[in-house]
Amino acid sequence: MFFRITPGIDPHTHAYITTGKVDSKFGLTLVDGIAQRVIRQTLSCESLDVKGLHCHIGSQIDSLEPFINTIKAMVRFMASFKEQNNFVFSELDLGGGLGVAYLEEQKGKYPSIQDYVEAIAKTLQEECEKYQYPLPTLFIEPGRSIVNDAGNTVYTVGMIKEIPGIKKYIAVDGGMTDNPRPILYGARYQAIVANRIHQESREIVSVVGKCCESGDVIIQQTEISPVQTGDILVVEGTGAYNYSMASNYNLIPRPGVVFIRDGKPYLVVRPEGWYDLVRRDILPEYLIEKGE
Repeated sequence: MFFRITPGIDPHTHAYITTGKVDSKFGLTLVDGIAQRVIRQTLSCESLDVKGLHCHIGSQIDSLEPFINTIKAMVRFMASFKEQNNFVFSELDLGGGLGVAYLEEQKGKYPSIQDYVEAIAKTLQEECEKYQYPLPTLFIEPGRSIVNDAGNTVYTVGMIKEIPGIKKYIAVDGGMTDNPRPILYGARYQAIVANRIHQESREIVSVVGKCCESGDVIIQQTEISPVQTGDILVVEGTGAYNYSMASNYNLIPRPGVVFIRDGKPYLVVRPEGWYDLVRRDILPEYLIEKGE
């Protein structure tokens, strides 16, 4: 088994996706000795096999420094625990969190996967040598950094509302039900009009969903080709979380998922229909008795 540790590192990302600070709801903290006491008590249970430690400091992190500081904190704790309890953690899971570029202007802002791996491997080795601690088996959870750019979300443009001199709204057949990240913590995206991709003229619009909340905005502001009702709008970089976060909010069916390989589409998750929304409903006995 693994213990999740809160190393007390601030990853300098959005507060809602920060998970490793001292006041986080996740994990066992180091500063008050809780982690040491809990693990020590567990070691006395013969039915439990303690293998290692786990931590995850947050998501969409744009520098290597928080990861390096996390390794230093974790190895320092592991070495201290070994000295006091004569126990060696053989495995260490550093979680994930490496950020990716969602917008054109963000490209080059985030460390590459190669730089990330080299930095954490080098730091772990140096810290273990520093404390003369046996090098543990290292696990990481790359998640978003390897799958985000593999997916896009495709919408059909519905209503178009222009408020002269103020804003132009482009409503689509989706929204916060298939992508709650913008309303949850201000995630930003960019889009293209797939059927007008070679059109040179551009306009600034807000892309909104069909739920009854003003916060149901997919993109607050983006520059795209002028659109018409029925056009195909593609929101880029949604491979990491849209499908796993999608819901039936407002009893809206979730969309399907299509893989494309060598130009050929494969339906891998069918779109939901009306039956999917009501299949768990139970007909009251009084209606059955009346034959209704």
